[in-house]
Amino acid sequence: MDNLRGSILMVLAMLGFAVEDMLIKQMAGGMPVGQVLILLGLGGATIFGTLAKLKGDVLWSPVIWHPAMIVRNFCEFIGTMGFIAAIALTPISTASAILQATPLVVTLGAAAFLGETVGWRRWMAILIGLAGVLLIIRPGMDGFDAKSLLAVVGVLGLAGRDLATRRLPAATSSRQISFYAFVAAMATGCVLLWLGVTGDRVVMPGPVDSLRLIAGIIIGVLAYYAIVAATRIGDLSIVAPFRYSRLVFALIIGVLAFGERPDALTLLGAFIIVASGIYTLMREARLRRASQAPQPTL
Repeated sequence: MDNLRGSILMVLAMLGFAVEDMLIKQMAGGMPVGQVLILLGLGGATIFGTLAKLKGDVLWSPVIWHPAMIVRNFCEFIGTMGFIAAIALTPISTASAILQATPLVVTLGAAAFLGETVGWRRWMAILIGLAGVLLIIRPGMDGFDAKSLLAVVGVLGLAGRDLATRRLPAATSSRQISFYAFVAAMATGCVLLWLGVTGDRVVMPGPVDSLRLIAGIIIGVLAYYAIVAATRIGDLSIVAPFRYSRLVFALIIGVLAFGERPDALTLLGAFIIVASGIYTLMREARLRRASQAPQPTL
């Protein structure tokens, strides 16, 4: 039952994130995307900052200067800037499909920078998954859109964030990490506003965008809590693959909310990325169980 509850929570979290992406893309039509991110970051930082204070966490503790935290916040900045810009400027289905390559890049980075052992099977899965990304982007072909590279920047940044998280001090609470992440989102919004991505002038949100903003903050926070609860309740090898349900929701939202029609190569590339990612997760879980199994004694 714990695995069932964890899986349901993971699917609900992915639904929440997909809906939040939809709201961001919709708001970017009437406001600069940088302003949207600043307001979402302010709302999230206020909520998590308040929760941290209620739990006795020190928000501006020395951990903020820990090298892993500095790297994490920088990667959060880069990843958020790339992915949010991709959502605003490219089809949401395309950006979300490329985003699914993040776990593969995390595995690659763990081998390259953290000294983790990756066998030939997972290396093959990584290469096949990255080939799926190339099918979606199609560099050098008629369907190539340079703006789709923004999603690749997002993947690299978010993968770096996840790798740096593994090196954070154990005493760092998830509330502190979340607070810093939303502060980084505000900084990202300032840069996007300065760059003029979908506009460089702050505007007063209308009634509809104000409701979207409030909904985005609430849904984003609830989705975060759902994903944390899912990973704590269930077996990670069973729960984690349900992360890819976000792509299903993004494809549905793209078709219904924005009239997108992903072509065959995009769908094939998305399938390859998801299949490679699920295989990698299952392989990692199997190796983890094997390493934790008691060894026979002579």
